[in-house]
Amino acid sequence: MSLDYKKYVKSIPDFPEKGIIFRDILPLMADGAAYRAATDEIVHYAIDKQVDMVVSPEARGFIVGCPIAYELGVGYAPARKAGKLPRKAVSATYNLEYGTATLQMEYDAIKPGQRVLVVDDLLATGGTIGATIDLVHQLGGKVVGCAFLIELKALKGRDKLKGYDIKTLMEY
Repeated sequence: MSLDYKKYVKSIPDFPEKGIIFRDILPLMADGAAYRAATDEIVHYAIDKQVDMVVSPEARGFIVGCPIAYELGVGYAPARKAGKLPRKAVSATYNLEYGTATLQMEYDAIKPGQRVLVVDDLLATGGTIGATIDLVHQLGGKVVGCAFLIELKALKGRDKLKGYDIKTLMEY
């Protein structure tokens, strides 16, 4: 039985701009039992997927993905914003509401054939996760699942992830 995680998420109206409701996961993370329960639920989802690596995008994805990798006893690789990595990297660009953004991973972060769990705090339009998946594929990895704390259903991000197994803990 899973916890009612929504009681740990604060909804902030008109942030970062008017008309947006920001879903703040920091209160969930501040509660040790809730943070552990959320982590454990995603770990349980991933166990039978024989994951070799966990990958998540900058920045809140790091705070979700790292404890999951630790609990699974597997490696972790970040998908960083462009220009943040010191070594050779592969890139994937995706669309934002106004313009584009680019994520990068170091060229050897994933070994060909590795089974990868992609994790983030939030599934919204699917752009960030789509780019993260693209990076994994460029490096020869196989995405065996995607997991999120929150899914914003109205933004239809799941539609961009057709063919991937998806786990979300909360839906708005």
